[in-house]
Amino acid sequence: MATTVTSSTLRVFINEKIKLNGEQFGGETVLSIPSINEISKRIVTAQTTERQILAFDTAAIGAGKFIQADVRYVRITNLDNENHVTLTFRNHNDDEFAVKLDYGQSYICNADLADGTAATMDAIDGAGLTLSLGNLVDITALADTAACDLEVFVASA
Repeated sequence: MATTVTSSTLRVFINEKIKLNGEQFGGETVLSIPSINEISKRIVTAQTTERQILAFDTAAIGAGKFIQADVRYVRITNLDNENHVTLTFRNHNDDEFAVKLDYGQSYICNADLADGTAATMDAIDGAGLTLSLGNLVDITALADTAACDLEVFVASA
């Protein structure tokens, strides 16, 4: 079967604007990611017990599972209006790091523009140790006090 999907360029805009004491501050940056031909956008519910929301593998795909070499961009937005979630990122060496995603906020996980989520993360306990980037294999979410809806957006080549 020949595809009828034409690859396109994803443009990601980050724009800050604030006016203080009559003066405008902020900035804008634009990232263009070429050759995107797959988009996944879904709402998932983070529970008060940790659960996987995204997985990255060398070959298998499915709901919430992506081919790691093809992923170019991931955005996770907390749609809740009062509770935070903790996102935990794990690589194939079982290294983990976690970030707090407060209500209304987004976290952008920038993949390598050539190799996807391969060799993109490490977690080191202590300064001065040797960094060894591993393949991101999954992202889990844990809601703080009540379930939170998350919008998950993934763009792949």
